[in-house]
Formats: sequence, structure tokens, C-alpha cells
Amino acid sequence: MDTVELLRVLVAFDTTSHRSNLDLIRWVADYLDGHHVDVRLVHSDDGAKANLLATIGPETAGGIVLSGHTDVVPVDDQHWESDPFTLVERDGRFHARGAADMKGFIAACLAAVPAWRSLGLRRPIHLALSYDEEVGCFGVPRLIADMRAHVPPPALAIIGEPTQMRVGLAHRGFYGHRTVFRGRPAHSSDPALGLSAIEPAAQLVAQLAGLGRALATQGHRITFNVGRIHGGTAINIVPGCCEVLWEFRPPDAASAAIVRIEVERLLAAVAPDVGVETVQVAEIPALAAETGSVVAEMARALGALWPPAEIPFGTEAGFFQQAGIPSLVCGPGSIAQAHQPNEWIAASELDAADRFLAGVGSWAGDGG
Repeated sequence: MDTVELLRVLVAFDTTSHRSNLDLIRWVADYLDGHHVDVRLVHSDDGAKANLLATIGPETAGGIVLSGHTDVVPVDDQHWESDPFTLVERDGRFHARGAADMKGFIAACLAAVPAWRSLGLRRPIHLALSYDEEVGCFGVPRLIADMRAHVPPPALAIIGEPTQMRVGLAHRGFYGHRTVFRGRPAHSSDPALGLSAIEPAAQLVAQLAGLGRALATQGHRITFNVGRIHGGTAINIVPGCCEVLWEFRPPDAASAAIVRIEVERLLAAVAPDVGVETVQVAEIPALAAETGSVVAEMARALGALWPPAEIPFGTEAGFFQQAGIPSLVCGPGSIAQAHQPNEWIAASELDAADRFLAGVGSWAGDGG
């Protein structure tokens, strides 16, 4: 099967993050088994989802990890011109949910397996497919832990998020939070009898925006976003509870520490009489690789586009780097198409991925 045929199969599995990815994982496992590739599955605690780890080539150190997530974002409330889970070609573009983000890369990897198997590899190629990337990268830490326990240390991990095949060496981290304010409900005819939870929540939202502007003025590359506010029960009731979902994206751990200190100060000021609880609900570490590093030059030699770029979105690369595996981001498609209705990937991008992965096979076959 070629890359397009495999992409057609993969997008037909509705692996929206709130659903199981097991049907897709089992199909991939059967496909790899048909090519005599050993596969490991690492399930979530509830058994509803699984990571997949497969190795083509010898069980030695110094291999390359090709990593991708299997989940996709929802299509709810989006207008699609065709079935989101059926691959449709129009004017050299393949449309479907996940075509760009990031089943196109996974399809190209699977299409390359027969050629890799025929090369008599001297270094291994590891395929690492994860679950729940879109909702907080919850699957990849478990995948990496299993990899470290069962696979000799790789030389490099390439995360195939859509960069139009340009090398991505850096991205900011992501820290998602839920802050809950608990006041005291009362009849709105006498608000003094109650304690509003929405008022301090609104103050926090405004002050997070102000903090973002202040840090930008000081030269910090940190952004903030409030994604959801939910509170109150009726127009004539003083709201007793309000929840704010918010996030910030720092370039490094030191910047993250600055934000935490400032947010603690803000919360103490905006809600002295209201109960406040803040919980971190997601963490994606930043990625920072060296432009002149061996792994960057290797990706360039394999055909990735140069010069490298700092990509604006978070990926699983930071987790691999934290685990001591040099990492970068490079994959087919444009992030501008990710999460959009009528998501698409160009045929030329899939061709570029095929050429890149053929280069990976040549590198592994030569033994470096």
C-alpha cells in the first residue's frame, strides 16, 4: 500500500480524542505484523486507548524514533464539504480530519516499512504512535517510559507534526490550568448577603491579559489565553462558583517559574474573601535544540528544509528531549490546516515525506 492508500485507511478511523483509538492501533499492529515487525502496545489505565511501539531493524542503540499521535480534534460545529472521515482528493489536495495533523506522517512511515525491511538495517527505526496528544499529551509519557525500559537508547527522535518538512528545533511549552472560585450564593435583591465568584474570576482574566502585556514589554516570549469561563446559575442569583480555564506558553522552565510567582500574587489580590483553587491540568515541556547540533544537521541531510524554524505550537518533542533523546519536529503538511474544517494535505507534501523517509532508511542501512 502506498502513502495515500494508507492515509485513506487511517482517516476512516474516528480517533477524536474523546473516543478510543484501539481500532486504529490494532489495524496498524496487524499491518506491521504482516511485514514481520514486532509491536508493543501500552494501554491507558482504563484500557480504552493504547500507544504503539514498533522496531524495524536490530535491537541496538543509536536508532531513530519516528513519532506521531493518533488522535484528532473534533469536527463538531464545523462545516465540511465532504465526510470528514473519508479521504477526498480535490486539486492535488487530500481532505479529511487528521490528513495534516498528523495521519499523513503516520501513513508515510507505514508505507516505508516494506522498503526498510528489505534494506537489512544496521540501525533500528522505531515507530512510536501515541494517544491523547490533542488534549494534553497524556499518552506520550507512558510511551517514552516503556521505550526506555525496552529499547536501547535512540540517537534521535523526529516528531512528524506538520511543518511543511522544515526542521523545527524549538517551541514554547504549554501549561494549562483550571482555577475555581467559590463564593456564597444569595438572592440578587440583596447582593451583600452573598459573595460573588464571578467578580474575582473576571479580575483574574483581566489581570492575566495585563500580565501578558507587561511580560512582553520586558522582552519575555510568554503568551496567555483564557479558553473558557463557566459560572453562575441564574441572572437573579449571586454566583457561588466560577471556573476559569486558562493557559500560558513559556519558552523555558525559568519563564514558567516567573509566571507561577506572578499568578500566585494576582490570585491573592483578586480573591481575598473567596475560596480559590488552581490545578494544573496539562503540561507540555518546551523544546530547545541547537541549530548546529548533529541531529539537526542529520535531518537536513535527510532532506528536511532549511533554515530551521521555531514553531508556534507545542508538540511531544519536549517530552523526548526531557527523557534524554535529542529531538526535533519535521513533518508534511501545514499547521494552518490543522483543526480546520476541510483540513487538507497537499500531494506534494506526502511525496516530500516519502523522500525524507527513504533517506531515513538509507541512513539506518548505512549504520551512520
